[in-house]
Amino acid sequence: MKIIYETRRRIKKSFFLSWLVVLASLQVFAHTGTLNGFVYDQDTRVPLKGATVTIEKLGISTITNTLGEFKIRNLDPGNYSLSVTYVGFELMQKSFTIRDGESTLLDVLMKSGTVELSEVSVQAPMAHAQQTISQIDINVRPIQNSQEVLRIVPGLFIGQHAGGGKAEQIFLRGFDIDHGTDINISADGMPVNMVSHAHGQGYADLHFIIPELIDRVDFKKGPYTVDKGDFATAGWVDFRTRDVLDRSFVKAEVGQFDTYRAVGALDLLSAAKKEKGESAYVAGEYNFSNSYFDSPQHFKRINGLAKYNIRIKERSYLTASLSHFWSKWNHSGQIPDRAVAAGLISHYGAIDDTEGGLTSRTNANLQLTTQTPGGGLLKNQVYYSHYQFELYSNFTFFLNDPINGDQIRQKENRNLFGYNGSYTKTAYWGNTPAEFSAGVNYRQDLTDNTELSRTVNRTIVTDPLQLGDINEASIGAFVSETFTFSNSLSLNAGLRYDYFQNKYDNLLSGTLGSVGAGIVSPKVNLYYTPFRNIQLYLNTGKGFHSNDVRVVVPQGGKDILPPGYGTDLGINWKPFPKLYINAAAWYLWLKQEFVYVGDEGVVEPSGRTVRQGIDLSVRYQIGRYLYFDTDVNVTNPRSVDEEVGMNYIPLAPRSTSTGGLTFRKPTGWNGSLRYRYMGDRPANEDNSIVAKGYFIADAQLNYTQKRYNLGLSILNIFNTEWKETQFATESRLKNETQPVEEIHFTAGSPFFARLALTYYLK
Repeated sequence: MKIIYETRRRIKKSFFLSWLVVLASLQVFAHTGTLNGFVYDQDTRVPLKGATVTIEKLGISTITNTLGEFKIRNLDPGNYSLSVTYVGFELMQKSFTIRDGESTLLDVLMKSGTVELSEVSVQAPMAHAQQTISQIDINVRPIQNSQEVLRIVPGLFIGQHAGGGKAEQIFLRGFDIDHGTDINISADGMPVNMVSHAHGQGYADLHFIIPELIDRVDFKKGPYTVDKGDFATAGWVDFRTRDVLDRSFVKAEVGQFDTYRAVGALDLLSAAKKEKGESAYVAGEYNFSNSYFDSPQHFKRINGLAKYNIRIKERSYLTASLSHFWSKWNHSGQIPDRAVAAGLISHYGAIDDTEGGLTSRTNANLQLTTQTPGGGLLKNQVYYSHYQFELYSNFTFFLNDPINGDQIRQKENRNLFGYNGSYTKTAYWGNTPAEFSAGVNYRQDLTDNTELSRTVNRTIVTDPLQLGDINEASIGAFVSETFTFSNSLSLNAGLRYDYFQNKYDNLLSGTLGSVGAGIVSPKVNLYYTPFRNIQLYLNTGKGFHSNDVRVVVPQGGKDILPPGYGTDLGINWKPFPKLYINAAAWYLWLKQEFVYVGDEGVVEPSGRTVRQGIDLSVRYQIGRYLYFDTDVNVTNPRSVDEEVGMNYIPLAPRSTSTGGLTFRKPTGWNGSLRYRYMGDRPANEDNSIVAKGYFIADAQLNYTQKRYNLGLSILNIFNTEWKETQFATESRLKNETQPVEEIHFTAGSPFFARLALTYYLK
């Protein structure tokens, strides 16, 4: 009995003590409160994602989500002061009071202003979601044309070799990415990359974006972001166009070489509608240029966009958009060094001036962002694109067909549709916030009569090489957790799974094949801020790029999804209030590389590669309106499976740099002076043929008033003769008996001046 009594006594004591702990815990939380707020653009009432919210008194900070929302818990009762910063907006400070056990609601309206680097913070909380460099650059640098769009990404180079009509060739982190094989590009959540494209895997044509309507550009280098799947090996870029037009405008440009451009955007709803969260606008763009080549390019491009945005309830936004893009052009193609040296053609000449193309894309996009009753963030998106492409090229001239020449046609008609969905919610482990995210991506590509044929003068088909229908479906799912242990330490860990099903109906052979494969991609990202002005980070992850259906189906599914493994060790540092430095040492291993085959005009899979390098970005505010920036990138790209001396990766950049000075005021004179440098690089595997580097300087001068802006832009102010794209290609000219392998190039722009006038309607 004594034992039973003692046991009961201990149980009662333990029960009593447990209740004391619970009551004490409740008492602690009863004497704390929560700050819950939203940050908006004062002029447009658009929520500002990525604004930094700080309570200086406590040294606590966080950033806003897609809805502009922030939340800070467990604050002791009392009076506080809050500061909110966002690049391109004035510092906003607000006082608030926390009461026992209550939630304080706060709306913050931000006013547009100058960029102040002193207000840019280096911190750990939610660091994985921040894009500091992107925010600075998009607000400081004026974007004058579609080619400037991708150059916002530090270290990214582009090259145009089709008179402005074709997607640019992309270079990043020691990759010749061709037109998008190893970089994931999206626009308003829609994929830009085209899988199993007629011209090249991952082909990404961004010309359907009107540059003046870009709101922000998010990016990350390396395979470290869990919601990015196919092609996200060297990195990813996501362009966001404006949901709300702050004011209507018309713009006209005129330049050398018969260059003309007109742009207009019209706000359709009243200010009262915007106050209630409803907006709509339409925009259009027309381009024409004969360009600087000896053969007129007759380049034409038309863009149209209509966008509607509405707050359907207090914390729920619906965005719908329709856009159409059409372009047609001639181009001079790639020309051999020997033809220029012998005086057969000039630096801007052509061997086959019947090259050219036609392309179009129509997009429908619907996005719904909702805050759930439990405080989560739910995103749903459906999209559809109808895409057409027809390209005529001649890389080898008379190598294969001495009579008719080697012109080829690449053609496709594509329907693309898909769905993106995600759910995000922040929970708390004690005082440690943990943001959980999960999502799914679905995409289906259907093409009719994807073609590669030999042609003459764009009209006669001499030899059909490939013809077939493609049905490619992919589905990806991901989960991610971000722990913010303190203002000094945060950790993001994620896991992604993708599955691809590929079908190819070969219309020439009459065969139908189908293969499928899946891949798991883990990601881990660690951020540590030992001091207020220094943040260290370690990014590690696995990514992949898919291979062309026309390659993997005949091979029975071999190497459908070759993986890539990467690591970044970096630092964000503000040694002075107006100096921001980002530096990273990185490593990337790919199971399979791609090699350009000039005589067929296609890209084929090759072997394993490794790249390692150092990236450095510097942003410095010299004066209130004067900014300096530079990006320096050094890379050592090599093939793993080849012997030393034969293991160079053709056309992979080894050293690049961009930068300049920008003077930007709200009114009056503004301008920028910028440079681009790419060093010499191997054009073939043994480095016996070298693609020569270049240094180009551009300038921009504006005069801005409330109702208008007058601008002068000059490309290549020193009129340097340079080669924008280069390839080591074996070709034969009309009267040659033997083929020659050497550099074939497309000439870069000479001195090219354009004058633009923008008039604001209100």
